[in-house]
Formats: sequence, structure tokens, C-alpha cells
Amino acid sequence: MAVTWQGILGHDDVVERFRRALARDRLASSFLFVGPEGIGKRTFALKLAQTLLCRTRPEAAMDPCGHCPACLQVLAGTHPDLEVVSKPADKSFLPLELLIGDKDHRLREGLCHTIAMKPFMGGRKVAIIDDADFLNAEGANCLLKSLEEPPPRSVLILIGTSPSKQLPTIRSRCQLIRFRPLAPEEVAELLASHGLIENPQDAQRLAAHSGGSVRRAVELADPELWEFRSRLHQLLAAPALESVRLAVALQQFVDQAGKEASARRLRIRQVVGFAAEFYEQLLRRLAGLPQPDDAAPRQRARQAIEHRPAHREAVAACLDRCLEAAEQVDRNANLSTLLECWLNDLARRSRVGI
Repeated sequence: MAVTWQGILGHDDVVERFRRALARDRLASSFLFVGPEGIGKRTFALKLAQTLLCRTRPEAAMDPCGHCPACLQVLAGTHPDLEVVSKPADKSFLPLELLIGDKDHRLREGLCHTIAMKPFMGGRKVAIIDDADFLNAEGANCLLKSLEEPPPRSVLILIGTSPSKQLPTIRSRCQLIRFRPLAPEEVAELLASHGLIENPQDAQRLAAHSGGSVRRAVELADPELWEFRSRLHQLLAAPALESVRLAVALQQFVDQAGKEASARRLRIRQVVGFAAEFYEQLLRRLAGLPQPDDAAPRQRARQAIEHRPAHREAVAACLDRCLEAAEQVDRNANLSTLLECWLNDLARRSRVGI
């Protein structure tokens, strides 16, 4: 098993960047962590907080003891100088109350108030905003004062997936830290070491399709997903893309997730991802690039080319539309409208000839 900084795999370059900054006493006050979901950005932020708040080891060592009261409080989420907020599952955006308090306690509670206070234990104040992609304009504006005039010895970390999902006022005031996707072997190791997937072969298979994300690998463990993936690729490779038939199959699959909006949205995100995978592999075959080890996508790509004339432009257009649909899912677009428009666009672009 590979051992890296504090048990965190795959981000040694980021560790070294912070180590150099701390050694020079040049740590910035605001950071924007970006990268795919499920690759360890939040874990890294919490371990960095432990590094900055540890009472027995110097910051520059990047080696928190893990045993002092401060380290234990960080692990328990009870440290008075650490504030962590994230979007509730039933909300579309980060509520203002988490940042500036409710209407009866405006600017007297919330993250912006907490980080402006003097450190309780005499060291630093650290604030972490998970799900920063879901800051609306009003929420982002609440952060401006903390970003423009950071309190002494404070560190604010925003965690998102892409700089483009942040307002320019946020991006310009934060130091950007990019986290790369994990390697498949790293994902497989994390799945096994954390007991998320028991069978090593399953862990390797899921890791190969995870896009470098442990979260996505766990989500893909559902056998129903793989059954639908095979059916979806079959429909996409058919001589003619029947958007109505595909819509019915997709709707049934989404309905199986239940009535919970977040579960249904996840299902749609996964379906769109499977479609993008199909068009990506088809485009790779047309371009003569290496194909995946998975035999099923190779077979479907070959069938698609046999059924219809091959035009790279049409395939690229379908792939672009899938990526656009994935962004619309993340922006909480109306799901019924999104699916209808996406499938109609795929059918229209496919008629050009794939």
C-alpha cells in the first residue's frame, strides 16, 4: 500500500506547495480548492486545518501529532477555531444563515462572524466552505469582506469542482489550488482500505470507470447501473436513435431511485455520464486511438459505425451536448425539461450521421 502525506493519496504536489509556503511563512489567507468530486479535497482541507491548529508540532513540518487536544478536536469537529459549513441535502444553494446568521442574528453568527473573531486557543482561525459550487450571488457577496480584509492569522478554504463555477469576485481573491483526479490504482486502494468494496476485482473494475473519484466508484457499485449502462449503449448504437423509446427507458430507470430529488438527480447525472462515455469511446475509435479494456464499449462503438456513416463532427457534437447536460444537472435545471431537450438534441445531431 502506498503511503503518502497523513494517509492522503495522490496529492503530493499540493502537499509540497503548502510545505514551501509554510516554511517561508507565506501562507495565503484564502484558497479555492478545485477538482472532481470524491478525490479527497475535503479530507485534505481538514488535515491542513489539523496541521495549522496542532499545539505540539510546528506548522512548517506539515506533520500534526494527531493526539493533542487540538488535533482530537479537529477530528471530532469540535475545535473552537475551526468552522466547517456545507450545503444541506435539501437545499439548492448554501443558505445565507450558515454564512451570516439568521434574520434575528445577522452578522452575529455564521462563518463570517466566527472567522473574524480572535483565535480562541491563540493560534489560527480556519474556516472551510464545502460545496462552494453552490454559493449564489448573495452568498458570495457575503464573503467579500472576509476575502478582501482577512482577519489576522485566519485561513479560509473554499472547496468546489471548477473555477468557472465561482463568481469572478471570489476567484480573484483566492489562491487557486487544483487537485487532479486520482489514478485508478489509488482509487482501488482507497476502496479496499476503507472497506467500501470488499472484492478486490470489483474495486479495480469500479476504479477503472471512476474518473479518478472514490465517490463515483462507490456510486457505480449498484448492479442496476451496469444493467442500464449496457441497455443505454445498445440504444445509442442502434441504426437510428429513437429519442421517445430512450426517454421511456430513462424515465423508468430514474423512477427506480425513488421520489427523493437528490437521488433522482444523481441517477440522471450517471446516465448522462454513461452516454458521454459511449460517444467518447466512439470518437476514439474513429480517430484510431486506443480503446478501453472493457469489451462492451468497444463492441457498441463498432456496431454504431456499422449502422451509420461515421462523422467525427456529429460524434463530437453529441459528446459536447452530454457534457453540457451534465453541467445543467449540477445547476439544478428542471429534470423533465432537461431530459427532453437533451435526448431530442442527441437524436437531431445523430441524424447528421455517426
